[in-house]
Amino acid sequence: MTSLLWILAFLFVLGTLAYLRVSLLTSSIIAAVVMAVGSATEVVSPLSWIIFLAIALPLNISAFRKNFLTKPLLKIYRGIMPEMSSTEKEAIEAGTTWWEADLFAGNPDWKKLHNYPVARLSADEQAFLDGPVEEVCKMLNQHQVSHQLGDLPAEIWQYLKDNGFFAMIIKKKYGGLEYSAYAQSRVLQKLAGLSSELASTVGVPNSLGPGELLQHYGTTEQKDHYLPRLAQGLEVPCFALTSPEAGSDAGAIPDFGIVCKGQWEGEEILGMKLTWNKRYITLAPVATVLGLAFKLRDPDQLLGDKAELGITCALIPTDMEGVETGRRHFPLNCMFQNGPTRGNEVFVPLSFIIGGPDMAGQGWRMLVECLSVGRGITLPSNSAGGIKTAAVATGAYARIRRQFRLPIGKLEGIEEPMARIGGNAYLMDAVTSLTTTGIDLGEKPSVISAIVKFHLTDRMQKCVIDAMDIHGGKGVCLGPNNYLGRGYQAAPIAITVEGANILTRSMIIYGQGAIRCHPYVITEMESAFDTDANRGLNTFDSAIFGHIGFAISNLVRSFWLGVTSSRFSNAPYSDKTKRYYQQMNRFSANLALLSDLAMATLGGELKRKERISARLGDLLSQLYLTSATLKRYQDEGRQTEDLPLVQWAVEDSLYKLQDSLDDLLNNFPMGLGIVLRGIIFPFGRPLKRPSDVLDHKVASIMQTPCASRDRLGKGQFWTPCENNPVGVQEQTFIDIIACEPLHAKVSKAAGKRIPFMWLDKIAAQGKALGVLTDEEVALLERAEIGRMKSINVDDFDPDELKAMVIGKQSQEKAA
Repeated sequence: MTSLLWILAFLFVLGTLAYLRVSLLTSSIIAAVVMAVGSATEVVSPLSWIIFLAIALPLNISAFRKNFLTKPLLKIYRGIMPEMSSTEKEAIEAGTTWWEADLFAGNPDWKKLHNYPVARLSADEQAFLDGPVEEVCKMLNQHQVSHQLGDLPAEIWQYLKDNGFFAMIIKKKYGGLEYSAYAQSRVLQKLAGLSSELASTVGVPNSLGPGELLQHYGTTEQKDHYLPRLAQGLEVPCFALTSPEAGSDAGAIPDFGIVCKGQWEGEEILGMKLTWNKRYITLAPVATVLGLAFKLRDPDQLLGDKAELGITCALIPTDMEGVETGRRHFPLNCMFQNGPTRGNEVFVPLSFIIGGPDMAGQGWRMLVECLSVGRGITLPSNSAGGIKTAAVATGAYARIRRQFRLPIGKLEGIEEPMARIGGNAYLMDAVTSLTTTGIDLGEKPSVISAIVKFHLTDRMQKCVIDAMDIHGGKGVCLGPNNYLGRGYQAAPIAITVEGANILTRSMIIYGQGAIRCHPYVITEMESAFDTDANRGLNTFDSAIFGHIGFAISNLVRSFWLGVTSSRFSNAPYSDKTKRYYQQMNRFSANLALLSDLAMATLGGELKRKERISARLGDLLSQLYLTSATLKRYQDEGRQTEDLPLVQWAVEDSLYKLQDSLDDLLNNFPMGLGIVLRGIIFPFGRPLKRPSDVLDHKVASIMQTPCASRDRLGKGQFWTPCENNPVGVQEQTFIDIIACEPLHAKVSKAAGKRIPFMWLDKIAAQGKALGVLTDEEVALLERAEIGRMKSINVDDFDPDELKAMVIGKQSQEKAA
């Protein structure tokens, strides 16, 4: 019995050392001390010492370990890990890792998260939002754009150019605004709440466009020529990457350039003949300068000893002979400028390469690094802005619209989708704030940008569907007062572009995350293929044994956190958010453990097991979304009235994480899922989806004027002008709530319950009964006008519909 107790105590000590991630040498020394105590009490036999030393000494004697343990392991590792292609290597090495690496490591440092600076706007940035952004929103009539012009009006194009909307990323020394990533996000959110065309038109030049590439890689001459012109709106840029044959697999673009001699401005020079056929290029129909990605070949080796130089980026003026632009695509009735561009053997100087001839073949790395920034800002911000506006507008509509003698927002069937919209609006705004904070700190977070692109566009699409369900016919019938229909139509566009969501989830998030975020894997891979054999062995030795210790630690952590339901793990606060941090500690350890086991069992095959990779990526993604939500709650002063929004967002994300984890265990390779389930879920699945009570609280916030609701829609366009139906409805929402006690007063005076409709008639009745003042009568009359405007839908003379844009174009084409 004494021996059994000692063995249990010894295992507990080893487990504690592994949990705390104590070094191998220190752990060996502590274990030896425990063994010595056991010998003193005559519990440990000489045989136990022999076994202990046979394990401990080889592991701690460096020369022995490297020659007899590490070398064989390195040989096996090289056999199962194929060497990466150059494009894979460039994609993995591009960008940086940030907070996502902490989440991947199995032991997040919550103080580190909360010590990141709070995202704030400068005085100039706030003035831009309150001034030019507000003004251009007032100028825009979405129905005119969608149904009549098929484009932004000419005066809005000019206003955007004159006021620097295309120059937010350009440095001030070139005449740009040089705004923070956070400010860019806030601008796009406000625009997106009104018009996807407006947000897309402004977003693209400030993300994946020549301006971004020029500032990082351009020559001095290129910067001095193009950047001031871009800042002044004298040039309209676009960037052409996608081809009919190369969409998600952008590295397979067939467009090419041949290094050769040719005539340029009357002289023979060394240049390139470019041939391309691109599709889906935003702003291409109106662009004056075309950023072009192509594969550059040098068959005559005029630039060096390589015939295939690789993907290259160049700037091509669109007025050059042979450059084809102007035709448009028609993406789901969304009228932003998007179209094809072609060119056949267009000769240009080598100086057109972004960065000059020295950057020939460096285009893939340039694109991946810039995409990691732009993809982290534009589409996530557009998605967040659209849903923030939809959340507040849906809350107003649900309070105004009545059925069964109640505002529809009080019906439990409506509360459920409303809670999804409100909770996601809170989360999505939090995620954009945290992500742009990282970018403003100098990070190029390729993994995070993939996470936020996928999850925010996905949640946006689902929330728009929920909003459409709540609005019913109001959302279905298009017209000047429909603020949802075009967003509903446009939602799949965001899902499709900048890396299709299926690809992003199944390949990119975890494909990059497993290598970039893991503390040892990338070092192991690099050392395995190091041309210096001795250096490679030393590096691999340090990495592989660190990795083994890391895996053992996460196994112990997963078991302990599962058995205790993580109740004794670290959390920075002891309030209602405490359990969320503790649950994230648990899932972070699970992610680290399952990643190592998946890589160990599948090796290089893991990147082809896309559904395994997707579920592992889901774990990392939901941890990031949850941590961003908790960070927002902290940054905004831990407002307890916002807790329902925080709780809904966190509980929904963690429940989704649990679903993916459950599916992963059900499909884990080599049948290990059964064993792992006993470690990870020893008492079954611990989490539940957000409750009905929580749904009710979120829906109530959306339908009640309060500080929480204001924070939910902060920064969006709420001015009640003629062209802003959500602003007009918001004013009606305030009026309707003010009218509810007046309605009750008139009903009481009349001695019966009067239906809450025809408020102008109620006003007249209240005046006749002598219970309403003139001001109250005026309020009820104004509220009735707004109420009918909110619940009515648009209708048209048949001839108006015949004159819509597509009809006109079809008639002109037929003629």
